[in-house]
Amino acid sequence: MRLCIATPLYPPEPGGPATYARTLELGLPERDIHVSLVKFSEVRHMPKVIRHIAYYLRVLKAAKKADVILALDPASVGVPAAFAALVLNKPLVVKIVGDFAWEQGVQRFGIKQQLDAFVRTKNIPLAVAGLRAAQSFVAHQARTIIVPSQYLKKIVVAWGIPAEKIHVVYNALSLDEEIQETTLPPHSIVSVARLVPWKGMKGLVDALTIVRSSIPDASLVLIGDGPQRAELEAYASSDSVQFLGALSHAETLSYMSAADVFVLNSEYEGLSHVLIEALLLGKPIVASDAGGNPELITNEKTGLVIRTGDTNALAEAIIRILMDKAFAKQLAEEALTVQKRFSLDAMLSGTIQALSHV
Repeated sequence: MRLCIATPLYPPEPGGPATYARTLELGLPERDIHVSLVKFSEVRHMPKVIRHIAYYLRVLKAAKKADVILALDPASVGVPAAFAALVLNKPLVVKIVGDFAWEQGVQRFGIKQQLDAFVRTKNIPLAVAGLRAAQSFVAHQARTIIVPSQYLKKIVVAWGIPAEKIHVVYNALSLDEEIQETTLPPHSIVSVARLVPWKGMKGLVDALTIVRSSIPDASLVLIGDGPQRAELEAYASSDSVQFLGALSHAETLSYMSAADVFVLNSEYEGLSHVLIEALLLGKPIVASDAGGNPELITNEKTGLVIRTGDTNALAEAIIRILMDKAFAKQLAEEALTVQKRFSLDAMLSGTIQALSHV
C-alpha cells in the first residue's frame, strides 16, 4: 500500500499528533506500507485561507501516486485532504482525536456545555455550526475513521457516522529517550496540559489549597502553555504553584518522573498521551472520569479516578496518595503493567487493520 499522510503537526512541534505522525512514518514502512508525509507546518506561516489552499495543492500532488489518503485530523488537514480525495477519486481515512467545533466553541465563541451535551445541541453560534459542518463533511467522506478511545467512538457516532465505520486503535507510546534526573521538593504534584478551560487547572489550584491544609509543604508544578495562562497565573498567585510553560518532551518527562503524584483534572479527554506516559513512568495518578480517562486508569488499581469537577474529591485523592506511601507504591507498580496495551506493535497492527477496510 502507498499511503499519503496529511498531518497537522510534526516534530519538533509538540503534542500527541506530532509524535503519532512520526511513529507512523517510521513504523509503517517496516510493514510494507510506503509513506509520504504532507506537513501543515510547511504552510502555517501563510495567511488564513491561502494556507489551506496551498496545503490542498500539496496533498493533491503527493496523493497522486498514493492508494489511500490518511488525514490526522478532521479540520485543518482533514478538509483539504477530503477535497483532494474527491478530485483524485482516492479513498480517505481520517483520524479523529476530538471534536474541533466544540474545542473552538469553548475557546472562542462562549460555549459552556460539556462535549457530551454539545454533540446533541443544534442551537449553536453560526461560526461553530460552520466548524461542525466541516468536520462532519470530512467524517462522512471518509471510508474509515480511526479514533483512540471508545469514548471518542461514541462522540463520532453522535455526529451521525455509522459505528461500523469507526475503528478504535489505542495510541502507542514508549519512553525510549533518556530521562534526566530532576529534583522536586517533597509532596510535589505535577500536571501537564495545554492551558485551556477544559483542562481543569483552576480546580486543581483550588484543590491544592485544600491539600495544603493537611500537608502544608505540598506544591504544584504546571507544565504547558495556552490562552488561559495569564488568567491562571493571576488566579493562583502563590509560591506553592509553579508555571513552567511549554517544555521539551524530555524535560516534561523528567518533571513527571520526579513527581510524588501526577494529576490530570480535565473536563474532557479523547485519550490522553500524557496520562499514558505517567503510567509508563510508574507514577501514582489521580485523574478525572472525563472522556477516555477511565479507559486508561482502573480506580484503586492503576490510579484514583474522581468525578469530574469535584474539587474536594480531587484534594482527598491527592492527600491519600501523598500521605499513604505504601498505597502510592502499590499504584505505581500496577501502573507499569499497562505497557503491552500501548505497544507500538499493537498500534501499528490496529492501524493497518483499519486501513484494510478501505
